[in-house]
Order: sequence, then C-alpha cells, then structure tokens
Amino acid sequence: MMLFLFYIWLKFSIKKSTMKKFLFLAILISLKSYSQHNRFSGTWSNENCKNCKKEYIFTITIAQSNYAIYGTAEVTSEHKELNSGILEVSGHVYPLGDRAVIKLKDKDGISSSAVLITNEGVLQFTKRGGGDLVPKEVILNKLYE
Repeated sequence: MMLFLFYIWLKFSIKKSTMKKFLFLAILISLKSYSQHNRFSGTWSNENCKNCKKEYIFTITIAQSNYAIYGTAEVTSEHKELNSGILEVSGHVYPLGDRAVIKLKDKDGISSSAVLITNEGVLQFTKRGGGDLVPKEVILNKLYE
C-alpha cells in the first residue's frame, strides 16, 4: 500500500521518464538483495546431534547460486543396508529464500525428492517421495561454510 501511495506521489511530482527510471532502479535493488543471500550453501550434517540416536549420519554439501541448488549427499551407517553412496543433489529455492525443493539421485538412477527449510542456522530436511535413499525427516547443523 505504501509503495502504491509513493507511486502516485511520484506520478504527479516528477516527469514520467524520470519516474520510470527511478522505479526501475528501485526494482533492481530489491531483486539484487534477495539474490545475494545464499542460506543453503555449505556442508550440513546430523553428526553433531546431541539428543538423537545415531543409526546413520546424513551429510549434504550444497552450493547455491541465486535460486538454483547443486551438490552431493551421502548417508553413512554401520548397517550396510542404510548406506546410500554418493547422491547427486539438484533443485531450486523459493523466492523468499527460506525454503528449497531438491531432488536426490544415485548412480543407478533411483531418485527421491525433499524439501529443505532453513531457520536460525539449522536446516530441516523432509523427504517428500521417491526411493528409500534418505531418511524421512532430519535436522541438520552447518559444519562448514
């Protein structure tokens, strides 16, 4: 609403060509501020979890470029049936930057999808569907930037 009132004020007080340049500049600045904050980049894992039983360790390394996500993930465990090997990660970040949808794919082509939600330095991983490559839900802490 405030932006609309500001627009009307500009319309009457400044020439149209100057107003268009100003609004275009304001839009570019606002888009640039969203694209520079890469919350998902880094190595995340549950190996430092204090209040959970450790049947497996889930590690995901992500590089975020604007709204795209790429990386690798791995589930390691003492139980051989829980080991996943190296998984390829690809996905995208929603416009507000706190939620992402990723797809994990192993060397045999089996895939699984998940949602990542970041909040205060913690990453919530929730599996949405696909093969049993990864756990259903896990909270991950950032290990490396």
